[in-house]
Amino acid sequence: MSTFPKISLRPEVENYLKEGFMNKEILSVLGKQEAERKYETLLNHLSHPPSFTTVRVNTHLASVQQVKSLLLDELQKQFNGISIPILQHPDLQDILLIPVIGPRKNIQKQQHEAIVGAQCGNAVLRGAHVYIPGIVSASKFMKAGDVISVYSDINGRCKKGAKEFDGTKVFLGNGISEVSRKEIFSGLPELKGIGIRMTEPVYLSPSFDNVLPGYLFLQNLPSAVVTHVLNPQPGEKILDLCAAPGGKTTHIAALMHDQGEVIALDKIPNKVEKIKKNASLLKLHSIRAFCFDGTKALKLDMVEDTKGKPPFLPESFDRILLDAPCSGMGQRPNMACGWTLKEVTSYQPLQRKLFTVAVQLLKPGGILVYSTCTVTLAENEEQVAWALTTFPCLQLQPQDPQIGGEGMLGAGLSFEQLKQLQRFDPSVVPLQNTDIGSLRDARTEDMIWLANKDCIGFFIAKFMKCKSTQEKDHQK
Repeated sequence: MSTFPKISLRPEVENYLKEGFMNKEILSVLGKQEAERKYETLLNHLSHPPSFTTVRVNTHLASVQQVKSLLLDELQKQFNGISIPILQHPDLQDILLIPVIGPRKNIQKQQHEAIVGAQCGNAVLRGAHVYIPGIVSASKFMKAGDVISVYSDINGRCKKGAKEFDGTKVFLGNGISEVSRKEIFSGLPELKGIGIRMTEPVYLSPSFDNVLPGYLFLQNLPSAVVTHVLNPQPGEKILDLCAAPGGKTTHIAALMHDQGEVIALDKIPNKVEKIKKNASLLKLHSIRAFCFDGTKALKLDMVEDTKGKPPFLPESFDRILLDAPCSGMGQRPNMACGWTLKEVTSYQPLQRKLFTVAVQLLKPGGILVYSTCTVTLAENEEQVAWALTTFPCLQLQPQDPQIGGEGMLGAGLSFEQLKQLQRFDPSVVPLQNTDIGSLRDARTEDMIWLANKDCIGFFIAKFMKCKSTQEKDHQK
């Protein structure tokens, strides 16, 4: 049973998404009724958080067991002595999984209310406290120390500073206000820091605000799988083409034991600073981050290398990760997406530009991993079909570890090719109701299975470049 309404989309976006999930290939295999059920189930899952919080241990600085022990102590403090298990993933040894408790149904709603923006609301559902900039509205007489019911304005209709709001709002739980309404909306320079400390969230997840910095990186499970699929080796030269905020970049460096060279590109300056900050925090020295547009990272008319800075000579890299900019329609929880169809469909051409650059920058025999955190056919399987047709030098490769399901029908790929892809589809399991009692009785292997299935929507494809693309360029 859904706790929240299914994700709200513009009608033209919902129709576009539905067409992808009810294409001719799928209908011929599943039938209309089953295809429609799967699609509606997916929309329901997207508005709810995954069943587990996933953290990656920075094995460059500490062992998984050391960090697990520290984290158990931290959770005991956060959850007032409630014992929550922490599981080490059997196929991803540097990954720890923490079950999410919820949805909790018997939380008493309070007289005082605060309305937060949708993004802030999504973060609260995954364990965050409410930060002051996220508060859109608060009850008239709210003061510091009050117990407050927190709601998410999923459609963005609440006016900043309103004293009450009767529009569509979703209950996220209760917390204690750290500041008064007057301080939040005083008109003085914007306050930062925690505005409401969540004490009774609908979904109970640990807060990772300043928890074991340097030792842990909060990351969705499929995002950690990607780097293991890339399988970076010590001494290699690796490119992370769209790298911010640096989760995968730092993971690459850690798996290489910080030996080799990891080049990270992003075109937004403050995001590049974030990559550098994360590399420094995790004490990884093999990373070099540049503010540079990945679509311009190839320089064909260069005679010599530009001292390791972008743009780069063709066939410079052993492995390339293209975690492409995408419509992000696999992110969870997400109760509303206000994007237009033009915005959602704008990513496919950009992804192709970046992919074309990546192929040319990859050495013969090198590995290219393409990934997105979206569920659309156009940005995933259709891109694989396009790549295999456009670049005869590429061969699709099996993936290890294979944790997600196979690719989706509809792009004309063979069953063998679909088996070599990984599509993480949260709709394959029912929405979960997890309480302390059910955790005590659960088997570890069942919890791992659930963590693998009930995560964000995500896609991974792995290619090998079998021959040089340089010869073709010289013949032109």
